[in-house]
Amino acid sequence: METKKITVLAGDGIGPEITDAAINVLERAAEKAGVKFAFDRRKIGGCAIDEFGVPLPDETVTSCKASDGVLLGAVGGPKWDALPADIRPEKGLLGIRKALGLFANLRPAVIYPELSAASPLKKEVLDRGVNVMVVRELIGGIYFGPRGDTNGGKTAYDTEIYSEDEVRRIAKVAFDLARGRRGKVTSVDKANVLMSSRLWRRVVEEVHESYPDVELGHMYVDNAAMQLVRDPSQFDVLLCPNMFGDILSDEASQITGSIGLLPSSSLGTEKAGLFEPIHGSAPDIAGKDVANPIATILAAAMLLDNIGMESSARAVERAVAKFIADGWRTPDLGEGKRVGCREAGRIIADNLA
Repeated sequence: METKKITVLAGDGIGPEITDAAINVLERAAEKAGVKFAFDRRKIGGCAIDEFGVPLPDETVTSCKASDGVLLGAVGGPKWDALPADIRPEKGLLGIRKALGLFANLRPAVIYPELSAASPLKKEVLDRGVNVMVVRELIGGIYFGPRGDTNGGKTAYDTEIYSEDEVRRIAKVAFDLARGRRGKVTSVDKANVLMSSRLWRRVVEEVHESYPDVELGHMYVDNAAMQLVRDPSQFDVLLCPNMFGDILSDEASQITGSIGLLPSSSLGTEKAGLFEPIHGSAPDIAGKDVANPIATILAAAMLLDNIGMESSARAVERAVAKFIADGWRTPDLGEGKRVGCREAGRIIADNLA
């Protein structure tokens, strides 16, 4: 029987609860597919600081690099807010992204018809369909350029820098994804103002020449933000620089009605990708068995996709859809048959049968 190694970084807050639910689903999926998952649990974030004094221990990085995939819960919480910036829990997340060379962040936003009432958008807008994949460049741009302050702290600067190679590799990810979806890429920039965006647009167009079967459009980021809430059905794949993708993916998440539904994957130069929910550690509800594990379970489905278990990934997505269609609801999803985190994971795992 084939064995695949999965490193589990449960992290802080609700992280252990939601990852346990996802592991339950993964184990059932592996059983049906005739494979075996070996789960290696390691520390990251606040819990790693408590045990090792650092947010990302070396043994965690070693395990992740030797894995077929990494499942992450969430990091951080008020307990560690007073720590110096260089050892905050979030440094663990930034560190593992860098260690694994994770340059592409994928965030799907999909509307479930049964939950459309929870969306802030009008029904006639949602009826056109919402299925958007935000592709965000993750380790370049203004978040990683030179920064500082001058004039005694009265002036500050952050620098947006992109190279052709950085743009080219993320553009290829977007076009490859579009080929398996509806065949359309919308590249987001601010090329009327920013030199970095002009380079971005030029390189994206060059990459597009190798994908004649995919439609390419360009949109300024301010217009994209408006269009995303006016008519999200017009978008298939949104290709974004780091900061623009950060903002637009959060906007897209709210269209679905609950942040507890949305997974993400981060892919890069190592074989192991990182798969996680887009929400935080929610320490206020940790340990109460009320967290929504669906985003983490769908992140596990993205992990399955990435390791070549596409049919298992689709089965997990169908199991989640059935859970919702059958009326089961964690507290964040409104009225319905109320269920907790642990039971939600069990029901979705049973749906795989």
